[in-house]
Amino acid sequence: MDFAYDHRTEELRERLLGFMDEHVYPHEHEFRSQLDALDDPWAWSRTPLMRELREAARSRGLWNLFLPGEHGAGLTNLQYAPLAEITGRSGHLAPAALNCAAPDTGNMEVLSMFGTAAQREQWLQPLLAGEIRSAFAMTEPDVASSDATNISTRIVRDGDGYVISGRKWWATGAMNPDAAIFIVMGRTDPEAPRHRQQSMVLVPRDTPGVVVKRALQVFGYDDREHGGHAEIEFQDVRVPATNLIAGEGDGFAIAQARLGPGRIHHCMRAIGVAERAVELMVDRATGRTAFGRTLAEQGVVREWVADARVRLEQLRLLVLKTAWLMDTIGNKQAQREIQAIKVATPETVQAILDRAIQLHGAAGLSQDFPLAQWFASIRTLRLADGPDEVHRRSLGRAELHRER
Repeated sequence: MDFAYDHRTEELRERLLGFMDEHVYPHEHEFRSQLDALDDPWAWSRTPLMRELREAARSRGLWNLFLPGEHGAGLTNLQYAPLAEITGRSGHLAPAALNCAAPDTGNMEVLSMFGTAAQREQWLQPLLAGEIRSAFAMTEPDVASSDATNISTRIVRDGDGYVISGRKWWATGAMNPDAAIFIVMGRTDPEAPRHRQQSMVLVPRDTPGVVVKRALQVFGYDDREHGGHAEIEFQDVRVPATNLIAGEGDGFAIAQARLGPGRIHHCMRAIGVAERAVELMVDRATGRTAFGRTLAEQGVVREWVADARVRLEQLRLLVLKTAWLMDTIGNKQAQREIQAIKVATPETVQAILDRAIQLHGAAGLSQDFPLAQWFASIRTLRLADGPDEVHRRSLGRAELHRER
C-alpha cells in the first residue's frame, strides 16, 4: 500500500499551502471584521476580502477542486482528501475562497449528475463561476428528518408547472442574499412505494411565495461565515415543470447520491480542524506555566496530546481508505465505510477539541480562540447528513447481515 501523494496531489497541495500562508491565515480576523461592517451581515460573498481571495485562488488553479469529471478539476476523492483537510484548517474562509464550500458543492454535484442541459446552463455554470450561491432544502421542523421518506412538503403537478407547499429549516446558506437558487425536496406521490414518493425541484429565491423566515443559531453562533441556516416557508410556490430534477420519484436516490460525497468532504475538512486544534494545544502547553512547571511538563497534558495524535492518525487513515474505495468500487459499494467515517469523525474531532478547550482554560471558551466555535460546528456534524444513530443502525445491520 502506497501512502505517498501522487504528483498532481503533491503539486496542488504545495500550491494550496502557500495560498493559505499568504492569503488565508493572515486575514482570518479581517474577514470577520468585514462581515460586521456589511449592511447585510449574511452576505459573506460580498466582502472585499472574499472577492480578493476568490480571484487569487482562481488565478492559482485552486478552483472547484471538489468536483470530478468535466465540470470540475477532475480530481479523485483520494486526491482531493489532503486538499480538503488543508482548507478545513480555516473552515470559515478557505473552502469558500476555493468555491469548495457546502452546500454549493453538493448542489453543483446534483446538477452535474442529474441536471438537464438547460438547468446546467442556468444554474450550474454561474455556481461553478462563483457568481451566485445556493441552498439545499430537505430537513423539516415538523417531522423526524433522520428518515428522509418522512418529509411532508408537497410538490404537486399543476398544468405545465409544480406547486410547492411546506416548511423547511436548517437550509444552510439560504440567509445569504446571493443564494439565488434552492434545491427543494418534497413529496410528489404519497401513494408510490416508500422510496419513490419524493422528488427534487429547483426553486429560484425570488419566486413568489418563498419566505425566508429566520436564521437558526448553533449553540448561540449565527454561522454568518457560511451564509447562515434558514427556516423557509414555501407558500404555494409555482415553478415550471422543467425545474424538476431528473424525474418524479427520483428525489430519494438523488439525495443519497448527493450526501455520500458531502459526508466525506465534511470529514476531510474536520481532520484539518483537529490538526489545528492539536497545534494550539502544543502552543498553549509550552507557553503556559502552572504550579512551577509548564503545562507541557504535566503528565496528563502529555497524555492528552498523545491521545489526540493517535486518534487523529487513525481517523485520517479511515477517511483515506473510504476515499480510495469510493474511487475504485463506487459510492454505493463504499457505503459501509462512509457510514463509519460519518460516525467516527465528529466524535473524534469533538473529543480532541474538548481537550484543547480544557487545556486553554476559560480562554478556550472565549472568542479569543476559535476552539469554542469549532466545537459548535463539529457538533452539528453528528446530526447533519444523518444523525449518528441512523448511521450506526445501518452499519450494524449491514455488518450482521455480512457475517451471517
